[in-house]
Amino acid sequence: MAPLKFCANISWLFTELPEVTQRMRDAARAGFRAVEAAWIYSSDLKELKTVKDETGLEFALINTPPGDLSAGDLGLGAVPGREQEFRQGLDLAVQYAKALDCRRIHLMAGRVPAGADRCAVAMEMEDTFVQNLKHAAGVLSKEGILGLIEPINTRITDPRYFLDSPHQAAVILQRVAHPSIRMQMDIYHWQIMDGNLTQNIRKYLPMTGHIQIAQVPDRHEPDSDGELSYTYLFKLLEELDYQDYIGCEYKPQRSTEAASLLQFLLLLKGNHVLK
Repeated sequence: MAPLKFCANISWLFTELPEVTQRMRDAARAGFRAVEAAWIYSSDLKELKTVKDETGLEFALINTPPGDLSAGDLGLGAVPGREQEFRQGLDLAVQYAKALDCRRIHLMAGRVPAGADRCAVAMEMEDTFVQNLKHAAGVLSKEGILGLIEPINTRITDPRYFLDSPHQAAVILQRVAHPSIRMQMDIYHWQIMDGNLTQNIRKYLPMTGHIQIAQVPDRHEPDSDGELSYTYLFKLLEELDYQDYIGCEYKPQRSTEAASLLQFLLLLKGNHVLK
């Protein structure tokens, strides 16, 4: 069994530092060998690449642009009438991914329109998402990049997010039917929406290309008090021979200090899941 690989989500960690490049350097100093981030499009691409090369970090994952956050957007993949904007955002994400040698892009689904009934618009939004994902598959397969779709819980995090369960994501993946589009498993969201983690992980891991972790319910460090035993879950992922990255996407209870992160990394090493 290969040891599990972890990356720092620098949209959530090291946020005491304003610049993405500063967070990258701190992640490297804390012992991480890879990072992931949501939106890096306000950062200079050449500077990102320079810091990546200087630190030796791997970029594990980025997201497609969210759209207009001030207008309530959180992705455009499943939003009818916004197909052209989705494609433009995808092209920008691919530009950044290629420059940073990032092999995974989270293709954000987006939100159910404000005031709309979820059930009434569900089929139209699913059809839109499937068509956009098929387009993305054609673009990404040419570049050797994996597209990912992530269920986000609608009970705590975002009540209007369209894609909210692994079961829904699996149906969409079956319709897209392309190896360049896979699932992003955020264990925090899965526990909140469905629980039954052992069986869901076993069932959906074969179609998963990336995992993210945080404790439930407060989204703090995985080794903090909460509902989940990550010692157990990490051993399960090892037994299932998961070999892609696990993103540390959590809210530190205090400042993101290198000492506390290294303590977490040492805990993982003690559980035989980190080199």
